[in-house]
Amino acid sequence: MATKTANMTVQGMTCGNCARSVERKLASTPGVTKVKVDLEAAQATVEYDVDLVKPDVLVSAVRQLGYEVPA
Repeated sequence: MATKTANMTVQGMTCGNCARSVERKLASTPGVTKVKVDLEAAQATVEYDVDLVKPDVLVSAVRQLGYEVPA
């Protein structure tokens, strides 16, 4: 299993519940092994298996919740 870490800026989170929602959504994505969301820094750090998930899938998962991930 080859893992990679992605650091994503997540715009639009305003509270701890927002951060938990993003964390849960990313953690439930197949291939994701570890997630940490920092509300104050507006950052999500995601460790994932490169054979099972691609970065654009992670971005799409966050956008489904209504948050923006700048390109």
